[in-house]
Amino acid sequence: MYAILETGGKQYKVQTGDVIEVERLDGEVGAQIELGRVLMLAADDEAPTFGNPAIEGARVFGEVVEQGKGDKIIVFKYKPKVRYRRKTGHRQSVTRVRVGDIVGPE
Repeated sequence: MYAILETGGKQYKVQTGDVIEVERLDGEVGAQIELGRVLMLAADDEAPTFGNPAIEGARVFGEVVEQGKGDKIIVFKYKPKVRYRRKTGHRQSVTRVRVGDIVGPE
């Protein structure tokens, strides 16, 4: 069984046991959390179930593996002929989550 869920403004396709990197979520390492809205559920032998926009009652649980920062992004602003250059960097806070149970609607 797999699900498509939305958290932090992004969508992820997950299965039980996957480790995904999402925008920062509150929770200590080892804590059980509920991930965002479930948009689609699909079992191996059944037709997928789509939400409008989300499936009511469907939930995905996970365990926080690590709280950290993502890769550095370089932001470089440049305007020709006026000697304007600005270079800055950014590292987004991320949470690594191991997906546990995927629960369908009752």
